[in-house]
Amino acid sequence: MKFKSLFNVALSAAVAASFMIAGSATAGETKITGAGASFPAPIYSEWFKDLAQKTNGEIKVDYQSIGSGSGIKNFIAHTVDFGASDAAMKQSEIDQVPEGVQLLPMTAGEIVIAYNLPGIDGIKLPRSVYPEIFLGKITKWNDAKIADANPGLTLPDTPITVVVRSDKSGTTFGFTGHLSAISSDFKSTVGQGKMVQWPGTNMVKGKKNDGVSSAIRQTPGAIGYTEYGFAKLNKLPMACLENKAGKFVCPGPEGGAAALANAVLPENMIVFINDPEGDASYPIATFTWMLFYKKNKDADTAAALRKMVEYCLDDGQKIADKAGYIPLPESVVKKVREASKNIQ
Repeated sequence: MKFKSLFNVALSAAVAASFMIAGSATAGETKITGAGASFPAPIYSEWFKDLAQKTNGEIKVDYQSIGSGSGIKNFIAHTVDFGASDAAMKQSEIDQVPEGVQLLPMTAGEIVIAYNLPGIDGIKLPRSVYPEIFLGKITKWNDAKIADANPGLTLPDTPITVVVRSDKSGTTFGFTGHLSAISSDFKSTVGQGKMVQWPGTNMVKGKKNDGVSSAIRQTPGAIGYTEYGFAKLNKLPMACLENKAGKFVCPGPEGGAAALANAVLPENMIVFINDPEGDASYPIATFTWMLFYKKNKDADTAAALRKMVEYCLDDGQKIADKAGYIPLPESVVKKVREASKNIQ
């Protein structure tokens, strides 16, 4: 299946799922409800549709793409069977769940800087430059700092419109974590968070990754951060970014896999890759987590959740690349599989 058709099917399913109202399960069927991050919503929807088919309808998952912050909120409020977030839960949040929490990274992806400059592809942004764009310090596309890195391109004297998230977002958490890691100015001025105060004035806000991607597509001169697959779907040019090794790496599966290659999961399954090592590493990659109760409402739900995790780790990883995500390294899959036994 071609990437575009797969992603369109997945994204349509994600949108449709957000309007579903969970009903009672029929005999022999376990219905699972989940909500949270928009970053992995397209691949989750594709996974859950395939899971229902492979289990002959015995396990059905309704997933609502509402953003990481709302996903954590719903999980703490016990209105879902599992949550999802690109920003792993804080200990203060975990402490609000008496049943205990098991976080499991289920997939990973790249956060890209997409832009809207008709006729200009493959723009390079040094790591000393793109934080200044999001700080509002570089405001024109033909600024000398951008032009010097792109001698073969004729950049227009166009104002830069910065597009950011309007909702509490794990994508924002990952992106601001990276910017804070490479820019002391950004760290002290803005810092890392699911929702931050952006200092720029020429700014547009969008809800979820699809909202940001749409805003970039509709705004000439725009630049913003979104998940790789959403940028691909919207046919947005994506900047090649300078990594820690000083190499310019364009978004794509090879750079993302290189960024994750040296990730080591601790016991709590939380690791952030804010500035990966390696010549081939794309500089902004992140895991995204599902959030589970260690003690669930009944044995059937717990068994169905474990089966869902097994599917995601096995069949699910096989389509990650086509859907615009990074397959989990085998070392990570092994640890996640073992930790999933805590879902009881």
